[in-house]
Amino acid sequence: MAVDLFAEGINTIKINELDGKKVCKVKCTKLLVEVLKVLLRYDYIKSFEIINNGRYKEIVVHLNGQINNFGVIKPRFSARKDNLHEWEQVYIPAVDFGILILSTSQGVMSNREARERGVGGRLLAYVY
Repeated sequence: MAVDLFAEGINTIKINELDGKKVCKVKCTKLLVEVLKVLLRYDYIKSFEIINNGRYKEIVVHLNGQINNFGVIKPRFSARKDNLHEWEQVYIPAVDFGILILSTSQGVMSNREARERGVGGRLLAYVY
């Protein structure tokens, strides 16, 4: 049994994307659904749907070949609104090439949205 379903889901999406597959299935968590909504807004995935197959829920993710790297940030560092650029330099290879995904008091969002709203939060993942 997996200890961290969020990390397992992100790793599954990354591996399927790198293998060139168009669809993958991952176990459903609320946090993963919110992260997928952010990926959908930035066109890293085509779509996703939640399927209830009785015992547990699964997410079917439709990939479009836009992800080069996708990973979980552990431990979940706290990023203040005034030092987001420092974390971008650590996890993103170039300016405006990818996004950081944060959990903030206003919901899960990208580093760009957090900067516009003037909020900080906990770093969850990076994608480019």
